[in-house]
This record gives sequence, C-alpha cells and structure tokens, in this order.
Amino acid sequence: MDLGAVIGVFFGIVCILIGQALEGGNIGQLIQITAAFIVFGGTAGAVIMSFPVPTMKDAMVMVTDIFAGPKVNFEETIDEIIQYAQKARKEGVISLEKDAKNANDNLLRFGLELIADGTDPTLVQSMLENQLAQLEAKINGASKVWESAGGFAPTIGIIGAVLGLIQVMQNLSDPSKLGAGIAVAFVATVYGVGSANLIFIPFSTRLKFKYQKVFVLKELIIEGVMAIQAGESPALIERKLNSFVLDSHLKESNETKA
Repeated sequence: MDLGAVIGVFFGIVCILIGQALEGGNIGQLIQITAAFIVFGGTAGAVIMSFPVPTMKDAMVMVTDIFAGPKVNFEETIDEIIQYAQKARKEGVISLEKDAKNANDNLLRFGLELIADGTDPTLVQSMLENQLAQLEAKINGASKVWESAGGFAPTIGIIGAVLGLIQVMQNLSDPSKLGAGIAVAFVATVYGVGSANLIFIPFSTRLKFKYQKVFVLKELIIEGVMAIQAGESPALIERKLNSFVLDSHLKESNETKA
C-alpha cells in the first residue's frame, strides 16, 4: 500500500472539511445530491464521450496501482537475466526455450522465446520495443482519462452553479425555495473544482509517476535479452543492467527535488 497516495487524498479532503468547520459550517452543508449528480454525472459523460471503452477500463483498473503500485524489483530481474545468460553461454540460446515459460516478466518471456527460436536480432529488438511502446500507450491513455476528468469537472461545476442560479431567479417570489437553489449553485462549484484538484489530476500525475520504474525495468529487460542473444559475458551483462538501476534512482531523485 502506498501510504503517500492514501494520506494525500484524505489529508486534502480533511483539511477542507476542517476549514469548513472553523468557519462555522458543517459537513451536511456540503452534501448536495443534486450538485453531485450534475458534476460527477456530467464529468463521466464527457469522459465517456472522449475515450474508447478499453481505455476507460484501463483507467478504472489502474486506480489500484495508484494506491498499491506495480511491483518493480530490479535486483531480482537482473539476477534472473544473469542466470539465463549463464545458461545460454554454456548450452546455447536454444536451451532457453523451456526456461522462458518460467520467466517472471511477460516481456522477458517473450524475448527469450524469440531468441531461442533464432529470430534475427534486429527483429527481436523491434518486436520488444513495440511491446514496450504499447504498454506506454496504455498507461498514457489511462492517465489521460483522469487528466481529462480533471479538466471537465470544474467546467461542469460551473454549469451546475448556473443551473442553481436559474432556479434562484425563477423563485425570487418564494423565499423558501431560494436556499436550495443557492446551495446547489455553490456546492456544485466546490465539487467540480475540489474533485479535479484533489482526485482526478493527482490520480493522473501519480499513475504516470508510478509507471516510470516499470518502463525502466522493461528497457533493462530488452537490453538484457539483446545482450544474451549477442553472446556477451554474464559479468558484462550484469554491469550494463546495473547501470539502469543507477539511472533510475538518479532520475527519481532529480524529479523529487524539482
């Protein structure tokens, strides 16, 4: 469980509610079914209109990755690749055909099967990079769904506010109905702006950040597979792959400082 993501969401919402209480309000004042229906229903409709169903499904499924995150273990993957390299060095790459089925990563499994079949190195690299590109497109698509929701929500909130004000203007002669219309107007704006900045946009940013290490791991795997096929020594392969781990940590450190 990623405590940072969990704490971030709840901390922002709780601080807003505390601020509401300090101003003399209560949580009940922020609960407006009509406003929620307008904002979240309208935002959902806009997002559904903008993206194909598979991309929408990816975005929903990957919510768990935001709070749990894909497991990335560079050391275990490097050790696994080195074992394959040692066997290929002794028995030839064709000996990896059976072992490929037990690989812990789908891309590594695919790469080992290709080189065991004697596929041309250029084609192997091209096919592996194509797999990586597809994964990147999938993650970027899912991230874009949440980012777009963050863009639509404030605008839909304004629509909700206008609808509430229309209700107010139509009932100026009946003061008893003015309160409900004004409440919908202002709460709809709160829902739109709040959900965009506390949930939707942070979800998009967090998802892209979480998968940065996954992409580095996949690049490491491609480099390892190509090195095995080229017949490089396990010691050299290990040094090359360890450089990916260092680059990944440096990249993460620099982005954190920025």
